[in-house]
Order: sequence, then C-alpha cells, then structure tokens
Amino acid sequence: MRAYRWSVRLKLGLIVFAGAIALASLWYTQRLVDRLRDREQAVIQLWADAQAQVAEAQQRSINPYQDELRRLDAFLRDVRTFGGPGPVPPEEVAAYQRAVDWAQSMPPTGELNFILNEILEPDPFSIPAVITDSLRGDPLFWRNVNVPDTLAALSRQDSLAAVERLRSLRREMDASYEPIPIRIDVGGASGPVGPAAANGSTQQLTQFVHYDESQLVKELRIFPWIQLLFVGLFIGVGYVGFSYVRRSEQSNLWVGMAREAAHQLGTPISSLMGWVEVLRMPDLSDDQRAEAVEEIENDIERLQRVANRFSDIGSMPKLKPQPLAPIIEQTAAYIRRRIPQRREQIRLAVDVPDDLSAPVNEELFAWVIENLLKNALDAIDDEGRISLTAGADAGGVWLSVEDTGAGIERSQWKNVFRPGYSTKKRGWGLGLSLARRVIEDYHGGSLRLEDSTVGEGTTFRIELPRQE
Repeated sequence: MRAYRWSVRLKLGLIVFAGAIALASLWYTQRLVDRLRDREQAVIQLWADAQAQVAEAQQRSINPYQDELRRLDAFLRDVRTFGGPGPVPPEEVAAYQRAVDWAQSMPPTGELNFILNEILEPDPFSIPAVITDSLRGDPLFWRNVNVPDTLAALSRQDSLAAVERLRSLRREMDASYEPIPIRIDVGGASGPVGPAAANGSTQQLTQFVHYDESQLVKELRIFPWIQLLFVGLFIGVGYVGFSYVRRSEQSNLWVGMAREAAHQLGTPISSLMGWVEVLRMPDLSDDQRAEAVEEIENDIERLQRVANRFSDIGSMPKLKPQPLAPIIEQTAAYIRRRIPQRREQIRLAVDVPDDLSAPVNEELFAWVIENLLKNALDAIDDEGRISLTAGADAGGVWLSVEDTGAGIERSQWKNVFRPGYSTKKRGWGLGLSLARRVIEDYHGGSLRLEDSTVGEGTTFRIELPRQE
C-alpha cells in the first residue's frame, strides 16, 4: 500500500536527515578544531621565538657573568684540546662543559616570567607546554600541566617525581606534535666562543618546546560524538513516537472499518427483518409477497456488495476500465431513498457524462461515492442541495461532491481525513479516512477537501488517472 511505502520512506528520510546533520556537525567541528589548533601552534611558535630573543639579549648584554662564562668555556676547550694543567678526567670536563652551556643559555628571570605570564598563561586555550634542554632533555620551564610551577618548595622525593612526570608528559606531547626548537646564540660581545670560534661562526645552544592541545580543543574533538549520541536519541524517540502515531492511526482505522461495516450492514439487515415480518402476515396477497421477495433479494444483493467491499480492503483489487455514470447513478438512487426518511427538503443532483470512464473497482469506487454523499447528507440540517458533477481534463477524470451544509473551519481542514475526526454528532464520519485510502492506495488517484466555508457548504474532489 502506498501509505505503508510512504511511512517507510519517511522513516528512511528521518534517518538520512539525522545522518546528514551528524556528518555536517563532524565536518564543521573538525574544521573549527583545525583552526584552533593552528592558532595554538602559532601562539607556541611566538612564545618560543620570544624566549629565544630574550635569551640572546641576556647573553649579549644583561648577564653579569657572561665574561666569566666565556673564559671558563675557553679554559674547558683548552683542557679538551691540549690536556691543560693537571690530569682532569674527560667525563668531568664534559660535565663542566654542559654546566657552562646551560648557564650560558639561561634567559633572565624577569623577561622569562613576562613571556610565561603575559603570552602563554593568559591564553584562553591554556596550552600545556614544557621547555627542555638539548643535552639531557631535562625540563627547564613548564606551564598548564599538572605539576607545580616551581620545584623549590617540594621535597627531594616529590621533586624527582615531578621531574619524571614532566619527562613522561614530554614523551606524550612528542607523540602528538613535533617539538619546536629554540636556537639561542651564546657568543658574547667580545666575539664567538667554543668549538665554532675557529671558523668565526656563532656558538648556539638548542632548547625544545614540547606542547599539546589545550583542553578546549580536546573537548571540541569529542563534541561531535556527543552530538551523534543526541541525534541518535532524537532518531530513536522520533521513530518510537512516529510508530506510536501510526499504530494509533491504524487502530482508529480498524475501529472505523468496524463501525462502517456495522453501519453498512445495519440498513439491509433491518430491511430484511421488516420484510420477514411482512411475509408472516396471513392475509398477504401474491403481489405483496412477490414485492417482499424482490426487496429481500435487493437487500441480500446489497449485503453481498458490502461483503465484497470489505473483502477487497487489505488486498490489491482489480481495476477495470468501465463507465462511471451507472455506478454513480445507482449509488445516488440509494441515497435518494434515504432522504424522505429524514423529513428534510434536500435535493440531490447528479451530472455525469455517459461516456465518462476510468479504470476502477466497482464495489470500492461505489463505496467512496456513497460515503461522500452520506457525509454531505448528514452535514445538512434541514434543507439544502447536494451536487455531484464529473468530467475529464488533461490530467484525467475528476468528480466533485458539493453540499450546502454546515461547512468546516479552515483550521480543521487538515484533520478531516484523520480517523475519528468529527465536526458534529452527524458530521464527518470515519468513512472519509477509508475513502481516501481506497482512492489513493488502490486507484492511484487523490481525494481532497477542495473548499469549505462555515455556514455555506463543503466541496470534495476526486481525481483519477487517465485511462491508458
């Protein structure tokens, strides 16, 4: 059935839409994360460059011990080259040289604190960073890590644990990002020193800045997955809610079919009971008996039609091209017989061309026309008019049922075809929902509320595809 296919397509569309939202969220969040990561890398690079500049300035002019360090460096070089005064072990000379190199590379405290406090620390991303020397990889400075900014107040055991923690963090950072080298010139104002002095180059020391993503970036990376979770919950809740609505509609539809069946069967059964009582009359004439038998046959035929209608629902009925005028006229005649019983002045006019034909199932199509006419009849309180017109155009065959009844408020138009909707005690019944399904699902056409005005009337329109 087309309604079922529409339901499946709606569910698939909901899943595809939610998936598209999730993918778009992932793409946008990843793009945002990349931009923030690039900004953090720029901040770290700026920090490293600033530290190198400060360290070089300190080595050139500020460090009051620069000359002593230069002389000590030259002495250690002579010891390595010529043996120097006394037997000094090479490992001690190397250790002294490392100490001198480290001392020469130390930037001034004030400038370094300015860099740390004004560049890195106020950064809204709180970038974790560790600076190490180039000799043993020992941590020199660090920020935004779970380690105290200074180890001076710690015990020896806690200090060693903190250093080990910093080394572990350094390794984790290097696994994610390449460290940024800080190359610091340690030559003095008097000229270059160290092994590079022979060729007139400037002696350099290298420190490294190790860093990782800020906490904000890490949280943004998991944010799309949180979104996916909520989207999944949305799909689940929406699916359950939609399924509940569909089941509710199906339940109302079955109730409507049961009530409609009872209504369809009620009239001929009541008529049969009346004719049975007539046949029991002892003084019944032959003409009266023949009339009763004929009417009983008509009621039985109608019961058979009702049974055929409901047996066709649930299975795809066979459509056969046939004239529509006889079907409509026969149904209109049945409705006209109901009008005098209501003691109302209602006129039913039918205008259908004799040559108008379409592929239909006679039983189900007649049922649809009957429902529309009965609803129009029930909408008229005292007197009025019902008009059924039909024709053909470029799109196919159309039928229009117009009445001068109570009408429907425009805000309720969308609810007319919902199972269980009713405007009044004798108003629009559950048959409209079934009628629409018959036209749309079985005949490939459409049934819609074309127009309605409160106090003036209502018009329904059926459109069927052109006969091929």
